[in-house]
Amino acid sequence: MTEDDPTDEISEIEDRIEALAEISERCRKIILASKTAIGGGFALLFITLLGWLGASEVVALGSIALIIGGIVSLGSNVGTLQQTEAAVSAAEARRSDLISRIDLRVVHDAPMKLI
Repeated sequence: MTEDDPTDEISEIEDRIEALAEISERCRKIILASKTAIGGGFALLFITLLGWLGASEVVALGSIALIIGGIVSLGSNVGTLQQTEAAVSAAEARRSDLISRIDLRVVHDAPMKLI
């Protein structure tokens, strides 16, 4: 391997892409949980306001806290997911650029010797 050989850098970029993919997947799971929390909070608040659970201020405040917490978590993770996806795109573009610089050779079909 020569100094100009980008193979090591390509491997590092692929490792980075894998790590970013794991972060993206974790963000997607948290986004789903946040949306569930928001929906659950609204449902609980609606049920409380209709009086089906009784007029409990604690339940109403808890449902409002669930809604607000879900919104904050959703916003934070959507932003993180967008940044992560942009980083993945940049890393994939860099990897493609490095791969295109490699002087690839065609390997001719040759009979293989079985040992």
